[in-house]
Amino acid sequence: MHPASMTHAGVASEDKLAYGIVDSLVRLSVGVENVEELWWDLEQALE
Repeated sequence: MHPASMTHAGVASEDKLAYGIVDSLVRLSVGVENVEELWWDLEQALE
């Protein structure tokens, strides 16, 4: 997810900067899973 353009799209630019929500920020949400599976999923997504 890209918070700057999705979940926080309606937040003023100066407020986003104050909270550390920059254009390069990516949100990664995971559950309780096997760590090897999480790494595999992340590597696949980044490729």
